[in-house]
Amino acid sequence: MRVVVSGSSGLVGRALVEALRARGDIVVPLVRRAPRSGELRWDPAAGTIDAAGLAGTDAVVHLAGAGLGDKRWTAPRRREIVSSRVDSTALLARTLAAMPAPPVVLVNASAVGFYGDRGDEELTEQSAPGTGFLADLCRQWEQATAPAADAAVRVVRLRSGVVLSASGGALARQLPLFRLGLGGRLGNGRQWLSWIALDDEVGVILHALDHPDLRGPVNATAPSPVTNRDFTRALGRALRRPAVLAVPAAALRVALGPELASEMVLAGQRVLPAAVTASGYRFRHDTVDGALAAALRPD
Repeated sequence: MRVVVSGSSGLVGRALVEALRARGDIVVPLVRRAPRSGELRWDPAAGTIDAAGLAGTDAVVHLAGAGLGDKRWTAPRRREIVSSRVDSTALLARTLAAMPAPPVVLVNASAVGFYGDRGDEELTEQSAPGTGFLADLCRQWEQATAPAADAAVRVVRLRSGVVLSASGGALARQLPLFRLGLGGRLGNGRQWLSWIALDDEVGVILHALDHPDLRGPVNATAPSPVTNRDFTRALGRALRRPAVLAVPAAALRVALGPELASEMVLAGQRVLPAAVTASGYRFRHDTVDGALAAALRPD
């Protein structure tokens, strides 16, 4: 299978490219810089893409987008976050729709932020969208895939939870403090964290590529979400360090900005992977203790 991958240099993208190549697929990274051999160039901001180079592609996995939690959500940053996801997806979907023989499947990134802050409510792919910047972003992001779906491309909208890896993402940012015994819950710690091990994030993407029954929204989350308090305790156990401190919500809002803190750190979603489980996917890591042990295991 020939698979075009955007965001191939990111945490998930790197692991996905390795897994695809390991099983014999041809991987074609879609890049914004000058392309090297075997790569295709695009420039979502300028609305350009190497459409001819997409010919003969069997599948596309679109993972690219500006980081959500690495900078304060100023007005320019919010515009960058939206454009990097919505505009790039729209360009890709329009391009695929115009091809005489488009790829069979498009797996397009989204996030559990789609559901907003929902307290203890259990959420599946059938749950209604939430409110707030992230929920609005995810709704627009997913809607931008419509031209591809209208052209009979099987579109999977991958609503990912927090990907657990010591190599990057939220866990990697937490590890230095937790290793010093200075880790702790965020706010009251009652907010739900829908997480997924990096191995399973890649596994769900491969499963989505290979299973024609999967289309539309697919939650890429482990079947056992935990509260922030329980995640904090689990990470402390995994590192054999105390994790009894707490960061007050007010301090988080000052440090991160009120929107980012309220929607990404203090908000929660209790998301269940109903669609992918029903299609037969078996999680490698279905408990947070097992996922953390795997993530922290030396290579």
